[in-house]
Parts: sequence; C-alpha cells; structure tokens
Amino acid sequence: MPTNKENKGLLPSGLHDLLPPNAALEDRTIRALIDTFRSFGYDHVKPPLIEFENTLTASEKNGGGTLSGQMFRLMDPTSERMMGVRADITLQVARIAETRLKQKARPLRLSYAGEVLRVKGSQLRPERMFAQAGVELIGSNDISSDVEMVVLASNALAAAGISEPTIDLNSPALVTNILADIKIDPNIVKQLRSALDHKDSTEVHKVVRKHETTLGKKADVLNGLLEAIGPAEDVILKLRQLELPDLAVVELDRLELVVNGVLDGSINLSLTIDPVEYRGFEYHTGVSFTIFAAGVRGELGRGGRYITSSDEPATGFSLYLDSIMRALPDALNPQKLYLPFEIAAEVSKALRSDGWITVTGLTPITNIAAEARRLECSHYWVEGKILSSIDQTDISPKEA
Repeated sequence: MPTNKENKGLLPSGLHDLLPPNAALEDRTIRALIDTFRSFGYDHVKPPLIEFENTLTASEKNGGGTLSGQMFRLMDPTSERMMGVRADITLQVARIAETRLKQKARPLRLSYAGEVLRVKGSQLRPERMFAQAGVELIGSNDISSDVEMVVLASNALAAAGISEPTIDLNSPALVTNILADIKIDPNIVKQLRSALDHKDSTEVHKVVRKHETTLGKKADVLNGLLEAIGPAEDVILKLRQLELPDLAVVELDRLELVVNGVLDGSINLSLTIDPVEYRGFEYHTGVSFTIFAAGVRGELGRGGRYITSSDEPATGFSLYLDSIMRALPDALNPQKLYLPFEIAAEVSKALRSDGWITVTGLTPITNIAAEARRLECSHYWVEGKILSSIDQTDISPKEA
C-alpha cells in the first residue's frame, strides 16, 4: 500500500523519464526521420496506443503471435472486451493498410512514429517503453522494394546524425530451405536450427559428425554457412561455392541482387551478411536486415520482407529511438535569451523570429543578469542589447 514516504521518483523497471535537453533531441530526431520518409513518398499514419487484443495478435504471418507475450492487456469497461497496449507499431500499420486503406493503389507507402510498451526488456534493450519510427511498403514483391528499404533506412539515419551504420542482411528463408531439403529426423533439424541460431559452431559440427552419413554433402553446406559471415560481397562469393538446393539458390539470387542494388546507390554504410541469422525474424519471408552502429548497445533498427494477414507481399523496417539516442552526441542545452518583465511584446516577437528561444520574466527584477543565470539562460536582454550571462559579452546584431 502506498505511503506518504514512498519515493515518487521511483519508476518501474525499464521505464524512465526523458528530461531536457534529451527530450527535445528525441523529438528533433523523430522529425528528421519522418521528414526523410516523407521525401521518399511515405504517407504518415498514427494508430492508437491501445486497441482490441485480437487485432494485435490475429496473424502469425506478420508477427502478431511473436509479440503476443510482450503485450500488456487490460479490460475495456465500455465494450467489456480485452484490449492490448501495442508492443510494436508494424502490426497496426498492416491493419490500417488491410482495412481503411484497402482500396488505395499499391504499392502503398506508409510511415509511423510512436511509443511502444513491452512486458519484458532484453539484455541488450532493458527499456520496456521506447519510441519507434519506421515505414511499411505494402503490395510489392519487387527486388527494388527490398533495396529501397535499406537505402531509405540509411538515409533516415544520416538525417538524424548517424552517418556510417552497419546494415547486416540476412534471408531467413535461405536456411529454412536448406534444412527442409535434408531428409532427417525433425528433432535433429530442430537441433541444427537452434545451433545455427546461436552460431554455436561446436554444436553444429557435433550434430554434423554424428549424422554425417545421412547428411552427406549437406554437412559441408551447414559448416560453410557459419564460415560465410562478413562483408556482403565476400559472403555472396562463399555461398556460391556451396551446393545449395534450388529453393535456397533462388533466395541467394535475390539477396545478391539486393546487395548490388544497395551498393550501386553509393550510400555511406557498411553492408554485411549473416546467412544464419534467424532469431527475431521468424515471420519474415525474404531479405531482412538489422542495423547497428559501432560502440552502441542494442540494434538501431530491423526490418525485412513478410506477408500480411491478407496475403499481400510487404516489406518495411522499424528504427528504435532509444538506441539511436545512444548513437548521437550528448544533447546540449539550447541557448536561451532572458527577457525582462517590462519588454515590449513586439520586441520579444522579433527576437523569436530571429531564432531565439526567449524566457520572459513574470515579475520585475532588479538584477537581470543574476536572474538569467538562475533560470539557466545563456543570454539576457538589457537596454536593447543581448549580453552573455557568463561574461557579459555583447552579441547584439551590428547595425549596417
């Protein structure tokens, strides 16, 4: 039971207050992302924070089942139906595309930004509430749409201030098709899948040696997959040397075309491939990717190809603002100009038009400089001059 002595500043694990100047920095970053999305032709949508539970978990195809365990639930007293707090916005955008925008021409380009809430954090992302921004391109299965996702993600991050991200490509269907071609006990296939997911080369080699007779040449393929991780063009060459089944070759062909398309775009990024990456991409059906930045905890974003619940081909990505903020330089307090109580309204309006953030006194003050410092204003206005709160340097505009 709460008491008067309870620490009101204490928040639940994984939740935090975003304070100045970082709150303003996050707002500017989101705006830079959304503006970039719009410049590529993506229209903005804004779904609600809460909606009926069944619409957030209805489809395994687009990850509804995957995030079901991460969703907070509550009873709607009006409809007496269970509602869910979104753990991801992608599902909501797909719902909007399939219902309210069903008649819109395809491919449909939509962008979004907002907060998400999850039941549990992870080791790399302990935050349970964070902002998410991204896009969905619905109704196209073209390779050019896969290329557009990588190029757009890179451009959006550059606009936010992250100029050299690492984008790690994968194709979940590649390993799925390789394992599906192996005529072996499903439990052994599951064991191999788990070992590949964890990049446990020791376990993969152990299973391969034990079933080498049954696996035949597939043993070399499985061992080769773990060795083919690195720069995109090098990995493509290594994978070409493996004896892949036909369906896996189709996936590799598409992956190579995407790599070529991205590299032809002359964007500044490091492009790598991890052919065995699967965790977190369970519902993806084609080329997918994760975005990292050197020295930054957690992924900056992830995306890839999937099928909507109405069987439309789609691709998209989500960027995570908590990680992006860690990749940006520390936010600086903006310069603010303290204006005395007596200042004329037209003067303060003109100063704001010139780009100043103004803080106007609410009562007359004798020592204007001291009051400006107390309110953490970098400058103050006195007798028509703009002076530094630190050393009284006059930075007033000089008359021509």
